[in-house]
Amino acid sequence: MKLPFEEKYRKIFYKHLDEVFDSNFWSEGKKVREFEEMFSEYIGIPALSISSGGAGLLSIFEYLNVKNQDVIVPANTFWATAVAVKKTGGNVIYADCNRYDLCISLEDIKKKLTPQTKAVVVVHIGGHIAFDIESISQFCKERNIYLVEDCAHAHGAVYRGQKAGSWGFAGAYSFYATKTMPLGEGGMVCSKDRDFSEWLKLYRNYGKKVVDGNVTYLIQDGFNFRMSEFTAALGLVQMERLEQILEWKRDLAKKYDTIFERRVRMPEGMLSGYYKYIVFDYRLAEETGQVFGITDHGTTIEKKNIELPNSSWVAKHHKCVPIYYGWDKTDWAIEKLKDHLIKNY
Repeated sequence: MKLPFEEKYRKIFYKHLDEVFDSNFWSEGKKVREFEEMFSEYIGIPALSISSGGAGLLSIFEYLNVKNQDVIVPANTFWATAVAVKKTGGNVIYADCNRYDLCISLEDIKKKLTPQTKAVVVVHIGGHIAFDIESISQFCKERNIYLVEDCAHAHGAVYRGQKAGSWGFAGAYSFYATKTMPLGEGGMVCSKDRDFSEWLKLYRNYGKKVVDGNVTYLIQDGFNFRMSEFTAALGLVQMERLEQILEWKRDLAKKYDTIFERRVRMPEGMLSGYYKYIVFDYRLAEETGQVFGITDHGTTIEKKNIELPNSSWVAKHHKCVPIYYGWDKTDWAIEKLKDHLIKNY
């Protein structure tokens, strides 16, 4: 699919690129700092750029030192969430989801809790924030468990005035090519914890810092997870476009709401970014890939036989109606969309 990128914004991007070339800083320059500041202002808490959303999750678990500790992760998420835990030495404990929002179940979190539970990961699936995020956040606080938010789908999502990534210890956004705000690659880590933010500045750059003109290594386990100036330049442009993309998606979602009775229904106070529009038990003439199919589940990949009835049900019964930016039928009338999308209507 060729994503639309309007001529107006191409020219703005080219201007940013000229500034990058003129600066002679292709990494660790002002575009990255500008993008971080712009994104921080948008989500309402401090944010730092990173090479990918997966690297963002890995950095969070590295800082929390989850080695030999249990981390509760939803089974129905992209494999990167579990892999980040594994690569930092943690034990992945798979939990079930809710059918109504596809996000991790608080009731199953309670069942999977152990004395070694150090963190819980909430994945905001499909573009909306987990409906039970407030209850999960409170549960974790009461038990001194770190709450980590995987915000890979959640660009533009708002719940009761808060954006994704602001309920827990830290959150990780992805800017992969398929996301609502695509940069090709890249990510952003957000957190209100200043110590973590200062550590992350070092960690993503091999642990090094220039002190009095000398390169020093203040931590020894850092690596290269930097974002380039070119990616950040595109990020600045995509931030300018984000609201028009979200408005486009939400307008289409309003049409779909009149067509599909069996769907994910947003609670009061929820504004989705509509990475996906999720329906249940429809035969569709046109659709995009599932949010996560059964072969995506961590339990399937690891060949673990764990009873997760809601995750299994969701994988079998949900489909996603086209809602990607630039879909060529978005201007169709509701009845025409209905006749086109639903088979044997």
